[in-house]
Amino acid sequence: MTRLGFLIARSLRREAPLAALSVSQAELLGDLAGKSVALVGNARALAAGDAGAEIDAHDVVIRINRAPMPNAHSHGTRTDWLALATSLSGADRARIQPGRILWMSHKRKRLDWHSAQSDGFYLHPLADYAALKTRLGAQPTTGMMLIDLLARSGLARLDLYGFDFFASLSLSGSRRADKVPHDFAAEAALVGNLIAQDSRIIRN
Repeated sequence: MTRLGFLIARSLRREAPLAALSVSQAELLGDLAGKSVALVGNARALAAGDAGAEIDAHDVVIRINRAPMPNAHSHGTRTDWLALATSLSGADRARIQPGRILWMSHKRKRLDWHSAQSDGFYLHPLADYAALKTRLGAQPTTGMMLIDLLARSGLARLDLYGFDFFASLSLSGSRRADKVPHDFAAEAALVGNLIAQDSRIIRN
């Protein structure tokens, strides 16, 4: 697809040509088979800990949106996959240096050409987003979409870091829970149920 074709498809919300740029969900999840995965959320409380080396020791490290990393001691340094629901500046892209981009947002108009053309690019299906939104009764966070997605893979272990469901707010902004379109109580309950049912998922 040409850049002009991409811009037209994005503007007109033509899902099929955008989806053609993506690896399949089966291929994406297949890349996690038997691996240990660290999913790093953006809770401010994570910055007070020392999980950095532990995070980087995983086979795959996944971060979210602008992936704030105040220091290596608390957050580690690697970003194998970066899951986005927002635009990424050139400076942030250079800082994070993600090995793979996952576009999780239903808002396709925010998707940029650089991400869509990157190696291993993944576009999260709108049907998956809609199904999770229905289960929660609210727009899911990027982190919740990832947990829901990763739990379907054959990974060996999924460690969640920096997920306190907005109790300590977010390192990526100053908004309070009542200023964002998410139901954090519903997400906490859903993750709690997943952990109870799936011993591979561990919240650190």
